[in-house]
Amino acid sequence: MANIKSQIKRNRTNEIRRQRNKAVRTSLKTDAKKVRAAAAAGQDDATALLRTAARELDRAVSKGALHKRTAARRKSRLARQAAGAHT
Repeated sequence: MANIKSQIKRNRTNEIRRQRNKAVRTSLKTDAKKVRAAAAAGQDDATALLRTAARELDRAVSKGALHKRTAARRKSRLARQAAGAHT
């Protein structure tokens, strides 16, 4: 345990941020799973789910929970899977 007052506060804020980031990342995984499931089933709502997932990824980037390039890579992969459902 830290003895320095500022480090004690930093530990508290780190824990709060860790929990918030974990919740955000978990919901991102759920959104991605919905897109993949809809694409595999060949449903038409895969593009709407993709739009929602992309919006949530962008929101996670703005919050600092995810790196910008990581979000771009995930959006690209999901878009390819959603597009493959239409062919």
